[in-house]
Amino acid sequence: MLGDDDEEQRARAIAQRVFAVVSTKWGLRVLEEIGAGHHRFRELHRAVDGISYKMLTRTLRELEHHGLISRYDHGTANPRVDYSLTAAGTRLVTTVHALCDWSRAHLDRLLEAPAHRGEPFA
Repeated sequence: MLGDDDEEQRARAIAQRVFAVVSTKWGLRVLEEIGAGHHRFRELHRAVDGISYKMLTRTLRELEHHGLISRYDHGTANPRVDYSLTAAGTRLVTTVHALCDWSRAHLDRLLEAPAHRGEPFA
């Protein structure tokens, strides 16, 4: 059994690896699209503008590998695979949206910070 310090270090290490996957160009966008109801590969490809098939495949594998999405292969003659958020993935998307809410609540103050002055937003 892990001690409290060991458990905390392990949790931090896992969180850092998960954040590294989610903070890629496509990670969060794919998670959000799956959460919005786009569950099939082609649906996701159409929904995430600019992502290549190869990058979508890689992103889906990474998100699954880290326990944020689950993949269900229907095993039919015509290949059909669905993706869904796991409980951890759902909670992570909710947490990211809460961070966006925080940002909106403090936007005026944040825009005064040197890092954000005069920058155009895309």
